Formats: sequence, C-alpha cells, structure tokens
Amino acid sequence: MLIPEMYLNLNGKLGSLRDGFGKSLLALGEQDSNLWVLTADVAESTRVHWFAEKFPKRFVQVGIAEQNMASVAAGIAACGKTAVISAFGAFNPGRNFDQIRVSICYNNVKVIVHASHTGITVGPDGASHQMLEDIAMMRTLPNMVVLVPADTEEAKKATVAAHSLNCPVYIRTGREKLPIFTTEKTPFEIGKANVLRDGMDIIIFACGICVYQSLKAAELLEKDGISAAVINVHTIKPLDNKTIIKYTKKCGCAVSVEEHQINGGLGSAIAEVLTESGCIPLKRHGIYDTFTESGEALELMKKYKLDAQGIYDVVKSWYTNLKN
Repeated sequence: MLIPEMYLNLNGKLGSLRDGFGKSLLALGEQDSNLWVLTADVAESTRVHWFAEKFPKRFVQVGIAEQNMASVAAGIAACGKTAVISAFGAFNPGRNFDQIRVSICYNNVKVIVHASHTGITVGPDGASHQMLEDIAMMRTLPNMVVLVPADTEEAKKATVAAHSLNCPVYIRTGREKLPIFTTEKTPFEIGKANVLRDGMDIIIFACGICVYQSLKAAELLEKDGISAAVINVHTIKPLDNKTIIKYTKKCGCAVSVEEHQINGGLGSAIAEVLTESGCIPLKRHGIYDTFTESGEALELMKKYKLDAQGIYDVVKSWYTNLKN
C-alpha cells in the first residue's frame, strides 16, 4: 500500500508512543466494559494510570511481580475478558516470558502484552533496561501477533487493532518523545506494511522509531542520486510477505533498520522470507550483537547510527560497495 504524501507530516510535533497507547486504552475502556488492565508498579510510566483513574474496578496493580501479572491476566482472559498487561519491556516480556508462553500463548487467550520503555531511547537507564531482544522473543511464540508502531498516532491505531483480535498481541512502545509523522488518516492494518516512499534502487524496511529516521535518510540519499523506497513494517508477525517480495523484486536489494538486535528481529524476519522466495542482497542494520550503554536518547541514536545521518551513511556505503 503506497501511502499518499497528504497522509504524512515529516515536520510534525513530538510525542511519545506510550502516550498514544495510554490514550487509546482509555477510549477502549469506555467502549468495552470487559476490558481489564494490569501493571507492575509502573502505571504512570506506562500511561495506564489514565485507565486506572477512570475504571479502578477493572484495574489490577500487582506490584513488582511481572510473572504474577501475566498469570493473573491469563486467568482473567480465560473468563471471557480482554486483559492488558503493561510494564517496561525489560521485565514484560523480559522477566515473564515463561508465563506469556505457557499461560497466555499456549492457551491462546486474549491478552495484550504492552512493553513500554524499549530500545536504546530509554537512554540513561542503561543496558539493563534497554530492551533490544523482545521482538525476537515474541515473534517465535505461536498465536502471538507482534506490532511495532512508528509514532504516537500509530500506537493508538495499533492498540485499537490489537483489541479487535481474539488472540495474544504484543505492542512495543518507547518512552522518548519523537516526531509524530503519521496522521489520523494514515492507514493501519495488521499484517499489511505501508509503503511510505516509493523508490527504484533500494528498499529500506524499517519499524518503530526508525521509520521516521529512514524517511529522512531517504531524502539525503535522493540528493546523491539513490532512489530509496521506505516501507513501514509495523507488523512483524504476521509479516507482509507479499509487499516484501514485490519490492525486493522491484529494487533488487534492501536494508532493514530497527532499534533492536539485528539477530532475530525485523531484519531476520525479512531474511527468512527472502531465503524462501529467492534471495537478494540484504543488509541488516540495528544493534550489532552488543549491550548498549547509558546516554541521552538522541545521543545514543547517533552513536549507534539509528538517526537519519547514521542510516544514510550505512545505506550509502553498503549500496555503493554492492554496485562497485
């Protein structure tokens, strides 16, 4: 799906993805009396405090006990309710993977797993809290849908879409306020990637906060005569194989960009598709099998080449070497 330019705003204001999730959750709570929300002592940080204030009888504060949170949610969902568990990604799913796997996914109950504060943009919290392995963990689980929205507007839509499904869903968001570049009219459909920019020479597949930076990087590449398509892969599972194959055949080479370890994340998922459908050169860009460090969010994005300039440098260097 090629998104018209009128549905994008590359000079928009800043906003946090967790805010989009929290606002959408509050609206869903008003519509669905069977919606329950649980958290592990981080209600305000994950933005579920808005739901808690409005619907205290459907809110459960389990304290610092993420494993219990997942198990309780599975029980609530088994009673025909929809349960949302919300905590920092380092602990949800980092600490309660077993309960998500067995109690939630094995039983295929309707639990939305919301991970806030993921990726390097957690910044000063350091490597222990900079969750960079969660996509790999969640996309291997049977019955689990994996959503990685790109900005606060898309986080709202991802939350609504997750609520409409009758299966476990993982939603990945972050803390930092970053550009809001999609609009209310920008389409969002689970399992359908959005082509935000067309191109002929190379494709940039991106997810999460790297989508905006990839769009800006494509503008820089255009000045060098390199026409780059940018595709927002907001759904990691189920992956939009059709769009991936279509554009790889069109351009002949691709780069994946993610705020996640390159092993097991978006790049690995795309590589699996390309291996089965006919290989083309693919460069995976993200965190290269290392623990990251403390620092301000934007400083870390620059250091690990996940800002526009860094993505531009990686793509141009790899593409130039490929063509020489």
